[in-house]
Amino acid sequence: MSLKGRSIATLQEFSPHEIDLVIDRCFELKKRWREGERRSSILEGKYVCMLFEKPSTRTRIAFEVAASSLGAYPIYASASETQLARGEAISDTARVLSGMADCIIARVRSHRTIEELVKYSTIPVINGLSDLHHPTQALTDVFTMFEVKGRRKLKVAFIGDGGANTCHSLLICCSKLGLDMAVACPSEFKPKSDVLALALKNAEKSGSKIEVVEDPMAAVDGADVVYTDVFVSMGFEGERERRMRVFLPKYQVNKRLLEHASSDYIFMHCLPAHRGEEVTDDVIDDPEHSAVWVQSENKLHMARAILSLLA
Repeated sequence: MSLKGRSIATLQEFSPHEIDLVIDRCFELKKRWREGERRSSILEGKYVCMLFEKPSTRTRIAFEVAASSLGAYPIYASASETQLARGEAISDTARVLSGMADCIIARVRSHRTIEELVKYSTIPVINGLSDLHHPTQALTDVFTMFEVKGRRKLKVAFIGDGGANTCHSLLICCSKLGLDMAVACPSEFKPKSDVLALALKNAEKSGSKIEVVEDPMAAVDGADVVYTDVFVSMGFEGERERRMRVFLPKYQVNKRLLEHASSDYIFMHCLPAHRGEEVTDDVIDDPEHSAVWVQSENKLHMARAILSLLA
């Protein structure tokens, strides 16, 4: 089965088998990377346009290194430096880039921008983050879970903002692949109803269990993976004080909370972390349980897998 030319907007458009193909490729390419392969000709002579409206560390560097290592040329374009900043229509930008590049990595404020790029581009568009979804992160995360815990049924507990893009994409990916997922969040920060509905529908087919609760201890109970993200995502800085009052201290991932997880749990965080807020130092730096740094490196290997299959 070929994924060549496909776009990634939310992961809902991919079948479980197709997601498995991406994960398989990631295992293959990481093994080759570990064996010393730093260059290949898989995408020799191709051009990857990276259109970013938001700042980035891991996603930007991962895709730049990934493209270069596969023989492609990465071209970084901050939206503020393009005609988008002067009001050019997304549809026009999509058509222009389609005539010059072979793939678009887009990191944008509104998911509507991703939808427009996919609609009007004739080349693959990869959602590198929007306000609603972060599919490349979820692929990285599930790959990391399988790499560290084994490729089996797992229980994932997400603690924090259920309406965050990372949580949304994890719900879609986990429910597609049959992984159980419990989201613990305040009632006003639940996952978007349409995303949750999709996850529940996926779960009916895959046999996974998806639940949203307010009690973090209930979500973490017996969890193989405990995951959190910042309480104040990019674009919500104006809500910081209110969010801190709602999330702290109840939704902080600390050693006391993790006493309810499986004894061999792993802790994950997509970074950047606000230490002392959503997670304590002794959790994120725990050499026995923290998989955060493996997870971070895996952004590169997943970027290579995605580009090698789609571009």
